[in-house]
Amino acid sequence: MRYFVLSLSLLLCAQVGVAADVAGANRGVEVPVVPAQVKAVGNGFESDGVVQPVKQSSISAQTSGRVTTMLVKAGDKVRAGQVLATVDDSETQTGVQRSQAQVAQAQAELRNAQANFDRTRDLLAKGFISAAAMDTADSQLKSAQAGRDQANAAQKQSGLTQGFTRVTAPFDALVWQTSAEVGDLAFPGKALLTLYAPLPLRVIVQIPVSRSAQLRQDAAIEFALPGKNGEAQWIRPSQVTRLPTADAVAQTVEWRLELPASAAASVLPGQPIRVRFAAGQTQRLVIPNSAVLRRGELTAVYVVSGKGFALKAIRIGAEHAGQGVEVLAGLTDSDQVALDPIRAGLAGAQPLAR
Repeated sequence: MRYFVLSLSLLLCAQVGVAADVAGANRGVEVPVVPAQVKAVGNGFESDGVVQPVKQSSISAQTSGRVTTMLVKAGDKVRAGQVLATVDDSETQTGVQRSQAQVAQAQAELRNAQANFDRTRDLLAKGFISAAAMDTADSQLKSAQAGRDQANAAQKQSGLTQGFTRVTAPFDALVWQTSAEVGDLAFPGKALLTLYAPLPLRVIVQIPVSRSAQLRQDAAIEFALPGKNGEAQWIRPSQVTRLPTADAVAQTVEWRLELPASAAASVLPGQPIRVRFAAGQTQRLVIPNSAVLRRGELTAVYVVSGKGFALKAIRIGAEHAGQGVEVLAGLTDSDQVALDPIRAGLAGAQPLAR
């Protein structure tokens, strides 16, 4: 028992000695500090946009019927006029045959009316009939001619309807997606597939109305595109268009930013893109990014307090490359912050005298 008490006493003494040594070591830690400064920084913001094809089309059927063939799939390249899908043409084929029969009937009636007109004219010249009979023959001929024209128009219409059963590409494009399968019912207005031209591309950004009002049409705007070694490459759009109306629900204004052809090859439609807007400069309280201590939801800095440091929570804003990070709340321009918050948190840490 006496041996156990002696061992415990020696262990406690050893721990106390170690703690004293650590405190003594930390007491001499000096941490460099910098003042929080008010600087002129870019009064801009970043937003997320989406890449979108400038030329995109949803291809729909123009007649009713079952889809009999779907000749393309997502990712296929198509040429203008190429057949993409076909719709059952049994009904339209019947319409074509009916119109052909009506044309034949109208032509026969026109020949009969023309012959009757010629005979009536000869009889009138010989004085065998009255002028009223000639007027009747003339009106019958004109009616037959109108019937022929009507039958020809109906034949053209039925031919157009027959052509609607073959769904074709309106321009050179890529197939984005198909919305129907063989056997589905097609009808006017129902989308069968979606096409898009690979170039040109643009970025669509929805900007809140309050912020959009701060931006001019010639504001400095840049895209963040994937670059070498994973670093973002910032480039400017070739053309900027701000729509003159706002979304009534979201209260946002749509900005359309055209991608240069050289940059369009590195992105895909539907891909998110980071967009940076610059709107002049403003005065902001700025500290180095290395001075900020982030622990979960806590964002803080170590501020010089007497001969040591005190931890102070802050609220930060946008980062400005080369200048630091904005401090929205928690500091004043009379505060000095530790450049190394990890060492500043050690017991006995002191500001480095300059």
